[in-house]
Amino acid sequence: MESKINQLTLELLKKNNMISVNKARAWIELLWSDFEATYAKAGYDYNGPEVTEKVIRQWINSYGKKLHEFAATNPKYAHLLQDNDSSLQ
Repeated sequence: MESKINQLTLELLKKNNMISVNKARAWIELLWSDFEATYAKAGYDYNGPEVTEKVIRQWINSYGKKLHEFAATNPKYAHLLQDNDSSLQ
């Protein structure tokens, strides 16, 4: 799963140059865990990490460019923008 997280992080960084590597990774980890938790709460059977990866990749392609704007306006995710990590390494 680590390699999938790393790959998705790189994909998000290609779509959005307004966030750092650490923030991109935090977003991917958050989206991953939120999707799996929500899917389970809805009563669906677990279909494996491939389904989660596919959904997150779709979200990156659809919303990745503006993810930082969403975080700025949503208190649940605002903390992702408040750290001092401004590097784009």
